[in-house]
Amino acid sequence: MRIARTLLAGAVLLLAGPAPVAPALAAPAAPTPETALGPVTKLPLPRYASLKTDRVNLREGPSKDHRTLWVFQRAGLPVEIVGEFETWRRIRDSEGTEGWVLHSLLSGRRTALVTAPKSDRNAVPLRASAADDARDEARLEAGVIGSVKSCTGTWCRLVVPLPGKRGDVDGYIRQNRLWGVYPNERVE
Repeated sequence: MRIARTLLAGAVLLLAGPAPVAPALAAPAAPTPETALGPVTKLPLPRYASLKTDRVNLREGPSKDHRTLWVFQRAGLPVEIVGEFETWRRIRDSEGTEGWVLHSLLSGRRTALVTAPKSDRNAVPLRASAADDARDEARLEAGVIGSVKSCTGTWCRLVVPLPGKRGDVDGYIRQNRLWGVYPNERVE
């Protein structure tokens, strides 16, 4: 079964206490020559969003009459919106699968999925600051989802909930280790 679609989120190994979390909501990226504006929302396409609930039907077309291709079961999963039609959004997941979902099942909250090359079995460090030599706050396995608080184009501040409602861990991760933010994208 595909990892991005399972309930398993990977493991978070806590190395230090959680850092304070400041709320922030990232605005969609400004249109560039590679993006267009959506015909319905007038927001940039493509753009990232996240699933609002833990049960989202991915359909083959923009209506409930179309067959369900897949049921996502992971609230907060980042998806890329690549098209719009009335109240429907065409999305793509981290594995490239595309389909249509109702706009009300999507959130503008930016989340990202930790990625790792298949040859790399090591967990990805979540650092105390945006530097390779900063101490580890945690080590994240591929598939872990966190809330994106900011990105500089190189580093992103990510807040990851700990298992068992033990709070959150807050730190910095290399932007190229995340799916859910564009290369060189700045998020404030």
